Amino acid sequence: MEKLFGTDGIRGHAGEFPLDKKTVSVIGASLARQFRKQLGRDPRFITGRDTRESGNGIENALHAGAHSENAVCESGAVITTPGVAYLTKAFDFDAGIVISASHNPFQDNGIKLFSPSGKKIGEQIERRIERDISDAAGIDVSGVIPADAGRADEFRTAYLDHLKSVANGFSAGNRKIVIDCANGASSNLAPGLFAGLGADVVAIHDQPDGRNINENCGSLHLEHLQERVVAEKADLGVAFDGDADRALFVDEKGNIIDGDATLWIMAEYLRAHGKLANATVVATVMSNIGLEVALGSVGINLLRANVGDKYVLDELLKTGSVIGGEQSGHIIFPEISLVGDGMMTALLLLRAITEKGVSLSQAVTGFIRFPQILKNVKVREKHPFENVPEIAAAAEEVEDELAGEGRLLLRYSGTENLARVMIEGKDQSVIDALAARLAGVIENSLG
Repeated sequence: MEKLFGTDGIRGHAGEFPLDKKTVSVIGASLARQFRKQLGRDPRFITGRDTRESGNGIENALHAGAHSENAVCESGAVITTPGVAYLTKAFDFDAGIVISASHNPFQDNGIKLFSPSGKKIGEQIERRIERDISDAAGIDVSGVIPADAGRADEFRTAYLDHLKSVANGFSAGNRKIVIDCANGASSNLAPGLFAGLGADVVAIHDQPDGRNINENCGSLHLEHLQERVVAEKADLGVAFDGDADRALFVDEKGNIIDGDATLWIMAEYLRAHGKLANATVVATVMSNIGLEVALGSVGINLLRANVGDKYVLDELLKTGSVIGGEQSGHIIFPEISLVGDGMMTALLLLRAITEKGVSLSQAVTGFIRFPQILKNVKVREKHPFENVPEIAAAAEEVEDELAGEGRLLLRYSGTENLARVMIEGKDQSVIDALAARLAGVIENSLG
């Protein structure tokens, strides 16, 4: 049985296994069958997709498979990932299904499954789907009927109303904002949302054609947003990815404000309002040590989780903390939603700096990013580093030389035969030399 689900659902090339019509139909049927067994009744599912040209066909195949097992399915059509997560609970669906490959190019697509709580569907269901796919070699997929999108407008309105309620009467005060929609799911949502809150909105990359999603735009390509913010003399810019579950920002000077900086701004805001539970922020092992230093200077603890919003959420729920996220701009406020929501993050950050009466560049004061170096080393095998004496000794030497004023992260790639050496410290030339030395030891030992 092939493992198809990763930390963010199924991903692949649209039209190819496991995102071919037959397999997607099997996924829909398997999900419906499992839920019917659990619930003792026919399940209700809601689906949504981003703007990729393959999304509609995948959604239709999912609905066809689910219908074959008597599931009731409705479509939110083009809507963000957090939008589907919200609607799943708000409209009493048993599961939400998102068809998106997030920040990937248009040729890719994916399937993510959410429970009504907003958490991703558990691994037990994923493994059962994988077994059903493995056992379905001779299945005959009948004709695909169009997904039922009759209430799509109602769903979109309900989601936008939810976001406005989170803003809680906040007015953007005519601040000028450049919004990069990545030609993705936020294109028909974000500009109107922020304009409705009083912002002077300049929208870019908001004309999706099925193939231009994430193409030199959005959260992975901030250079256009930086240029436009400066040219427009805007107060700030925000960039979403294809399914708008993350947001990155640009300040009025054109500087990038990433997820680490966003965590700093929002943690300071929550602390000032007495709402930072446990005086704790959850980030990942990839967050810059400068965030840890900044938070520590004001008495806030930083907990580090493994890379992936799933692991950030697990730590948030385990510790009862109220904010966490990743450098990529995937920020979670679990008291509001268990899913990262780029538009919500932008609303909350805008409210924070407006209430404080500062610019975005001023709001970052106190957070100083440490220099960083990342080296990839090809390896034959992925032996635990601590089991290779030469590597273990060299890593210990590096940590001794950093002496509490830097950080070493040594790990293997999850998809390639690569060892990753990441070092942060106060001096770029020093950490460059340390990284080169440790990479050489790894290459000699495992290369």
